Amino acid sequence: MTTIFSSFKLSWYDYVAFIAMLLVSALIGIYFGFFKSRYNTIREYLLGGRRMKVVPIALSIAVSQFTGITVIGVPADVYTYGATYWLMCFSLVFVVPLTIYVYLPVFYNLELTSTYEYLEKRFDNRTKLLVSGFYVICSDFFLALAAYGPALVFSTATGIDVQIVSFVVCGICVFYTAIGGLRTVIWTDVFQFVVIFGSLASIFVISVRELGGFQTIWMRAVDGGRLDIFDFDLDPTKRDSFWIILIGYTIQLLCQISINPVSVQKFMAVPTYKDAAWSVVYYAVSLALIITFCILIGLGITAKYSDCDPFITKQIARRDQLTPYYVMDFAEKFPGVFGLFIAGIFSAAISTISASLNTLSGVIYKDFVSKHLKRNLSVKSTTRILKLIVTIDGVICMCLVFFIKYLEGRVFVLAMLLSAMKQGPALGLFSLGMLFPRANSKGAFYGSIGAWIVILSIVVPSQYYKSKNILTYPTKHFSTDGCTIETISFANTTFQTFSNGTIDSTLPTSEPFFLFRISFYYYSLIGAFTTIFLGLVISYMTKKHETPVDRSLISPVSHFLLPESEEPQYRDVESALRILEIDSKSKDEN
Repeated sequence: MTTIFSSFKLSWYDYVAFIAMLLVSALIGIYFGFFKSRYNTIREYLLGGRRMKVVPIALSIAVSQFTGITVIGVPADVYTYGATYWLMCFSLVFVVPLTIYVYLPVFYNLELTSTYEYLEKRFDNRTKLLVSGFYVICSDFFLALAAYGPALVFSTATGIDVQIVSFVVCGICVFYTAIGGLRTVIWTDVFQFVVIFGSLASIFVISVRELGGFQTIWMRAVDGGRLDIFDFDLDPTKRDSFWIILIGYTIQLLCQISINPVSVQKFMAVPTYKDAAWSVVYYAVSLALIITFCILIGLGITAKYSDCDPFITKQIARRDQLTPYYVMDFAEKFPGVFGLFIAGIFSAAISTISASLNTLSGVIYKDFVSKHLKRNLSVKSTTRILKLIVTIDGVICMCLVFFIKYLEGRVFVLAMLLSAMKQGPALGLFSLGMLFPRANSKGAFYGSIGAWIVILSIVVPSQYYKSKNILTYPTKHFSTDGCTIETISFANTTFQTFSNGTIDSTLPTSEPFFLFRISFYYYSLIGAFTTIFLGLVISYMTKKHETPVDRSLISPVSHFLLPESEEPQYRDVESALRILEIDSKSKDEN
């Protein structure tokens, strides 16, 4: 059967929108790399000289965490499972103060180039190398995945090989990130934020116009159950609910914003701690705005296909094709809109890749390379090494894209596994160091290893059961009552839940063990809790005449736990932050 995917052709407007986005990104890199930037120190390259502005930093952090896969996946998720994902905006209410008062003061006071330097200062070198090395490996894979998703959409619409598209996009990222450093990354991210927001807003406005107004969209979403988001059931085995999103996504966002090297590096690029705190606030507003527009587009998809589901009618093969299919439906009537959509998802991918490459260069240089170089290496030579690291890491990502092409349906499983193993234990490790002065290096090292074992024991069986369709989640109602005769290509088939395959008859049909059914939103929480719990137990059992912990390595909220001889002169968080602000200003003046 002929579908819109096989018959749709991009117009020259679409190509212009896409090429213009890539060209402007490259030109920003050329401007800051050859005409604007002068690197007198390594901090100039990695931290922009700590002279960046609050709003650009906030927008850059928001867009670097918002991949092209998210732009494609969130609207489809709303149509399939409902708009519960929007409750993550509530999580930001908790994430902002926790970041500002618990984690950010420590990082900002220490003025670290790589967040993993903290682990060496607080614990030991092996803990730093363990976590830092795992972060580099996971990040390279996710960068390849971030490039592959949008490239696949573009390849489907144009027929250009996905490998070629991925190489071109990764090549442009490597080019402007290497020559321009953090300043280039920040300002390209600001431009790409505008592109993403513009594409999402345009699609939403077109949806409202073509579907009979916002009230119609809203009512069809209500009738379809997509806005039944306030489910207060405490059952952790549900896919999502109010508590699962609020608790689970709060921890996930803490992982992404409070201790993530990409985010922390950008917080360090502003002149004062007050600026860093405000950038957290503006980041939350920016992210909530983009998420809201993705949810609204998902409601538009619900209204469009409320009586003729394109998956059941075989117009699309997978649910993740739903968002591009929806945009294509309007594309002939509005030339250039699909090109703007493609530019939006590629902007999200490029911002993620460029920000991560810049951060990875600092992590790899500081944690692995610098110790094998001469101590008095010139700034020019060091900058060249950082650029070389960006280039090599970019090439590795290109090669991984080629590998991902042959993984087919196993990509999501591996991505879920790596994400769960990277985020939760890392948050637990930094929380262990900042909040518990009694924690020691053995507790940190073996606690994180124990957490990885626990995560593996839960995620691998869970994803296995999902791949065999033994573990499934109920979807919202899909209908074909409004389909025309030509679009119906199935015979008496009833779809109760979305499925990618058939149940293996050789496997038991009873429910999997409780832990294997727990919501994936709780994976980071489990990793963090396990790291802290095991870390404290092991620390207590191995505590032997260790030197007192430097109070600068402990969060202000836990200074009351320090021994009297190490207790700071201030007794509350606000006093600590005021002193921190004064210290940062005096350092900038000097």
